[in-house]
Amino acid sequence: MKRFLSLVLMMLMLVPGAAPAQNRPQRDGKQKDRENAALRRQVDSLKALVDSLRAVVTATPDIAEALEEGNDVPASAARPMDYTPEVTDSLLTIWYKSNFNRDGDNPVFDLDTVRLTSSVSDKEMMSRLAAMNPYFTLPFNEVTKNYMVHYAEKRGKAMRQAMGLSTYYFPIFEEVFRKHGLPMELKYLAVVESMLRPTATSRAGAKGIWQFMYRTARAYDLRIDSFVDERMDVEKSTEAAARYLKSLYSMLGDWPLAVSAYNCGAGNVNKAIRRAGGKRDFWSVYPYLPRETRGYMPAFVGVMYAFAWSGDYGLTPDEVGLPGQTDTFEVHRNLHFRQIQEVVGVPLEELQYLNPEYYNDIVPGAGGKCPVTIPYDYSAAWLAADQDSLYLHNAAKYLSEQVIKDISEGKSAGGGGGGARACHTVRSGDTLSHIARRYHVSVKQLMNWNHLRSDRLSIGQKIYIY
Repeated sequence: MKRFLSLVLMMLMLVPGAAPAQNRPQRDGKQKDRENAALRRQVDSLKALVDSLRAVVTATPDIAEALEEGNDVPASAARPMDYTPEVTDSLLTIWYKSNFNRDGDNPVFDLDTVRLTSSVSDKEMMSRLAAMNPYFTLPFNEVTKNYMVHYAEKRGKAMRQAMGLSTYYFPIFEEVFRKHGLPMELKYLAVVESMLRPTATSRAGAKGIWQFMYRTARAYDLRIDSFVDERMDVEKSTEAAARYLKSLYSMLGDWPLAVSAYNCGAGNVNKAIRRAGGKRDFWSVYPYLPRETRGYMPAFVGVMYAFAWSGDYGLTPDEVGLPGQTDTFEVHRNLHFRQIQEVVGVPLEELQYLNPEYYNDIVPGAGGKCPVTIPYDYSAAWLAADQDSLYLHNAAKYLSEQVIKDISEGKSAGGGGGGARACHTVRSGDTLSHIARRYHVSVKQLMNWNHLRSDRLSIGQKIYIY
């Protein structure tokens, strides 16, 4: 740590304008004053950065250790005095993630840069990994170890939540994978993708428990419109994920490569295979994969390890409040969650959680039969309710022609639960057409959602997408 901070202090000495006075050309007094003021601002700014980095390194032992030990960089890597932009960017990434990107009470580490340590010996971790005897795995090395420690020891809060959710979702995954003849271990991919949150949405626009992008979802027959986004339907998206993984494996013939392709696409994996001279094992291809994909398969192994040895790390499943049993009914007319709540008694929050695919809390049964999942405890009340009374209950309030029209045109439903919302900050060159294409919506929807009267945008303006 001292060695690292001394490097930054040396940088202060190299700030332009800090040359010895005898080597500077003569300048008039006003020019000297201006240059000195500018130099003081630069020095103050760099000192502030040093102070913040010192605080981060002191507060985060893994970062301190990685910096002190040199992170076991190869001989070809930049040495400490080779202060290239890439090295600078890497260090600033550590600082930024440690200050602004927190996973609850657990810091999120840049595992490309930081080497995590564990009280469990390497020998014991190797033995545990071998004892798991999964359908497919990776050899134990520094990369896989990093992710094993990360998930087992550094993300306790998130892993406890995922373990609690797994008791509900894993049986669904296993049934689908068994039908398609896929390895059961693939269920852990959903933990890497979304931490088992059906409504998870990435900055790139991927959604659902399996994080499907729009085009891939449509290619696998998932419905996406103003009322429904089946990427957030756990059963249907799992079926699509199984078909997609099966297709990737048939193309690549290797599960670690197929898992990597799930993250970055088969085209990028095939490109990496070509650059690796045609070799088709993961570690040969590893250096040529996109940077954000290299850790994907090791993360998958890390999650499997954390689940398998959770007891040794004190990880116990959180109580997530999901019902032990559910029942599914088909709806053949439009039906609002509020109608179900008021007639059958199912709490609105449970309906929303069990049926996240329905935007605006409306099941669009008029366009074709749609399933509704409710806790099993309410099944008798559903069956006892007069169906006409259920569909007609407050229909004028919740399902008026104007409400349906507004939703179809991309306007707010008013009083409904609303769908997931993304925020786009306008940058130079952005147009409404460009933003609409990026988020797979229409210009008219963007204008309605944001109450725009013209298509003129300002840099920095916030555009909301539902």
